[in-house]
Amino acid sequence: MCRSDVRQAVLAKNDDLAASLRGDLAGQGVTVVNLLSSPGSGKTELLGRVLARAVDRGVPVAALTADLATENDAVRLARSGAPVQQLLTDGLCHLEARQVRARLAGWLPPETSVLFVENVGNLVCPAAYDLGETLRVVLMAVTEGEDKPLKYPTSFGSAHLVVITKTDLAGPAGFDESLFHENVHQVNPGVEILRSCARTGSGVGTLLDRALAARDGVPAHRPPLAPHPHVHHPDSAPVA
Repeated sequence: MCRSDVRQAVLAKNDDLAASLRGDLAGQGVTVVNLLSSPGSGKTELLGRVLARAVDRGVPVAALTADLATENDAVRLARSGAPVQQLLTDGLCHLEARQVRARLAGWLPPETSVLFVENVGNLVCPAAYDLGETLRVVLMAVTEGEDKPLKYPTSFGSAHLVVITKTDLAGPAGFDESLFHENVHQVNPGVEILRSCARTGSGVGTLLDRALAARDGVPAHRPPLAPHPHVHHPDSAPVA
């Protein structure tokens, strides 16, 4: 079997596990939001603000955050008051559905309605792996450059929502937002692009609203690289 065949087999197995996980969680009333970005995009800080806003509004949310090492992000996110767990990948550059299922088992609070999964900081490998999410959000800081959607078309092309972070630095960074929009829509026509700034709180409420809309069954944007439709396997083990 050649390398490409092995990769396709791995991805197919992950897709099956993701479909099973999505079905199990949906049966428990849980919607998964998968957050992808490069390291240093401000993803953790923004997520912490979103979790805190949800707690203030009485929305039962939880978060699973992934890193190669340390539990630093889990400590930061827990300050929001929401339930948080760290998932260490032991060197793996992305999350897989099997890891998410294993980490949720016996932990996920039963009242949870939205589970945010902060993926490993990487715009390459994580894009290929469905985690059972309903909403995939790709974030990029203004300091990263307007051409990132063209350099990482799989990530941006599979996003249901794109979020610009650190917009307070747009001026000093010389960020050309119009060009960024043009590049995003070249790989993902029609996707919503949300502006945010964790420092000021801008965009925090809107991002939470988009997650709640996904929870409530509002149809999401259909990206060109969306995962294929999945079928729930009734014989899968429950997440509990």
